[in-house]
Amino acid sequence: MSILGRLSFRDQAFRLRENAILDATTAVLASKGYDLMTMDDVAGAVGISKPSLYKHFKSKEELVGEAMIRLLDGALDFVAALDPALGPVAKLSALLEWALRVRLDGGLPFLPSTSAHVRDMLMRNVKYMLRVVKLNRQLEGFVKQAQQSGELNRELPPDVILFSYYARTCDPAVEFLQKYSKMAPDDVVRHMLTVCFDGFR
Repeated sequence: MSILGRLSFRDQAFRLRENAILDATTAVLASKGYDLMTMDDVAGAVGISKPSLYKHFKSKEELVGEAMIRLLDGALDFVAALDPALGPVAKLSALLEWALRVRLDGGLPFLPSTSAHVRDMLMRNVKYMLRVVKLNRQLEGFVKQAQQSGELNRELPPDVILFSYYARTCDPAVEFLQKYSKMAPDDVVRHMLTVCFDGFR
């Protein structure tokens, strides 16, 4: 039985509305950014009053924190569901493909990379940081395994590879390709994966 199936109708409605709020938050963040986003924007996008929004989330900081936590939970769930038989580079590639597809669908706002205020806010969020540390530890493990097997450059410090990998998830080339090229989303993802793992040669 699903989690929703075990909840009362009222609790199910509350949970579904909360998910709709987080969906709207993600969309507004992707289009306006943290500084310009208001609680009125989110309430309007969901079709509820601002007082109703505050019943779910007490502040913009809490709301954005929960949206980012949900995103990280999605990444952690994706990694956990990967076939254990896949090699480390295949796992890194699969996760990056997932992130790029979420991003092309407007579901991946890159707040920490664009705002010092948001970085500080999220670093104070214990739930968020626990997930960041867990995901980072797993990906660092994949990188080191790939270096040991010779699939990735052994001369590069693991952090250089790892943070360059993270940078691919917020590469502005994705937006330019989506907006100005005639490529289908599948082609954008395929080419970005090639650039990440094979370079330009």
